Amino acid sequence: MIRLVLADDQDLVREGLRLMLDAEADLEVVGEARTGMEALAQTRRHDPDVVVMDVRMPELDGIEATARLTRTGARARVLVLTTFDLDEYVYRALRAGASGFLLKDATREQLAAAVRTVHVGNALLAPAITHRLIDEFCHVPPGRDALRQAAERLSARELEVLHMVAGGLSNAEIAARLFLGAATVKSHVARILAKLDLRDRVQIVAFAYESGLLRPGDGSRAAGRD
Repeated sequence: MIRLVLADDQDLVREGLRLMLDAEADLEVVGEARTGMEALAQTRRHDPDVVVMDVRMPELDGIEATARLTRTGARARVLVLTTFDLDEYVYRALRAGASGFLLKDATREQLAAAVRTVHVGNALLAPAITHRLIDEFCHVPPGRDALRQAAERLSARELEVLHMVAGGLSNAEIAARLFLGAATVKSHVARILAKLDLRDRVQIVAFAYESGLLRPGDGSRAAGRD
């Protein structure tokens, strides 16, 4: 029996995952978590074989939770399951020690197969992500590697803010989406500018596209406002 912990901040998502996975004869959900910190606690308590980990969660995101599990020597393998297929999530999740990366539009059969794959020690990437990563490695423009390395200085929250700034959202709109105070968002933007040695929000937009963090068509509105 493969024992699982589910980590996702949405109750309905966790309930759906539990129903799908518990329906498999060889899979058993032994714990659930709403935050990254709860995921760490549930993993310590239940010692599961696999943790199905969301990326965006309160308190601690799934990628940092994965990194902490790796650093502490937890035997559980991590399957990152998310609605987002952004390249930096894939890179960071794999660097953090995740064994697999699957999108939430996967079928029950694909999800169960992914759990079994990482449980036996193999790595797994969703097919769409694999194809895009191959294309990325084959068509990386000059200088992009250096920009990506610069982006690694940013925290998970700062990357979220960078994407929203590049998408044209104001500080107030970002604060509303992330349930943060406007002053906190302003501090995040200031740290992004300092860490990346950028002058203003327009340069954040340019950096996001030049580094490949965003592609043409990703941003919904022009940025450049406070």
